[in-house]
Amino acid sequence: MRRVGLLLLGLMALGIALFGALPASADSPSPSILPTPLPTSSAAAPSPSPNASPCPLPAITPVPSGAPTPEPGSTPAPRALCPAVPSDPVNVLAFLFNPIFQTLFLLLAMFFSVTGDIGVAIIVLTLIIKTVLVPLFRAQIVSQRRMQMLQPEIRAIQLKYKGNRAKVSEEQMRLYRERGVNPASGCLPSILQLFLLLPIYQVINQGLAAPDISSALQFMGFPVLQDFTCQALGTLQPCINPNIWWLGNLDAHVPEVLIKIPNSFIGDAVHPFGLSGLALVAAVLQLIQTRMMTPRTSDPQTQSQQRIFMLLPLFSLFYGWFLPAGLFIYWIVFTAYSIVQQYLIVGWGSLFPLFGWTPGFARDHQPRFPVDKSPKPPPAKRDDTGNGGTERPSRSPEDRAAGTYRPGRQRGRTSRRGRRR
Repeated sequence: MRRVGLLLLGLMALGIALFGALPASADSPSPSILPTPLPTSSAAAPSPSPNASPCPLPAITPVPSGAPTPEPGSTPAPRALCPAVPSDPVNVLAFLFNPIFQTLFLLLAMFFSVTGDIGVAIIVLTLIIKTVLVPLFRAQIVSQRRMQMLQPEIRAIQLKYKGNRAKVSEEQMRLYRERGVNPASGCLPSILQLFLLLPIYQVINQGLAAPDISSALQFMGFPVLQDFTCQALGTLQPCINPNIWWLGNLDAHVPEVLIKIPNSFIGDAVHPFGLSGLALVAAVLQLIQTRMMTPRTSDPQTQSQQRIFMLLPLFSLFYGWFLPAGLFIYWIVFTAYSIVQQYLIVGWGSLFPLFGWTPGFARDHQPRFPVDKSPKPPPAKRDDTGNGGTERPSRSPEDRAAGTYRPGRQRGRTSRRGRRR
């Protein structure tokens, strides 16, 4: 299940790269929030009519032919936040995500108003999300661990019914039912993890770049955080300061490229292709998490498959050039929390030996909350004749009152006494 989650995360990040960063068209605004250009002058805008929309769609202005090209490293003009309007099927899906987006954005804005640092606010928001999801992820880890404990019996079933896939599948499902193991229990946390990734991306990518967030500071139509003040009200600067001082004033809503790779076939002047330091940290943590839950095996085919899946976390290095830095902070804290949770349940797992080296603290280590083995089914009771698998019939209340016992099975043969010779 962990491997399936990594594959789905890769597909989700690729989808964000292809569709999430596309500019809004004339007929199709942004999928999660509708950006509205701000007026450049400081004069008060005219009061809208009762029938006017609180967040009108932006008007598309043609670009003159003699307009100067943007300089390398420049970013598009920031836009205001507006909820999505269900005008087409794509925006209907975005409209359904509005409550999740507003909830996450309100929490992030509240934590920023308390801490004064957007990096710390992202960390606190991630810890709260992960703490709420602890029961689901614990069930996933326990299910994966019990599946690993059943591998010897599963291999015995495969050897016994070799060549009969239907019988092998039937016996495996019967084994899972007897031991109380659900193979699909690890899918829900992975799906929920992906379900939250897209709103978090939109909150960081567009919410931290908007100079006007007044339309997002409400929940179910009721205004909240009315005392929230922007850092430069009335200008095109982001309302929430996206700079993280303890990371060298890193801008959280843009990609962080530590080492640029020139003359690459991907990337552009705004988002050059290169290596991200946060993406490198996220890849290392995902590699540790995957190795901890990888079962030890002596099967060459299984070992080759495990080596292939160990390369999946390294795809985070590729995502670093187009995903915002704040999203990697969220993912780093999320993965580190998962590693601590796995350590408390399964210990170091298969992390060691690492290149033939096992530290002293990892030898004979016992987890704090170990997973019990799946209970085996109780053995069948034996009847008076000594035949296994047949339970002795229970006495009825009438028999117990009379002090008699009615045998549930008659003898198969009579004695020699009374036979004719």
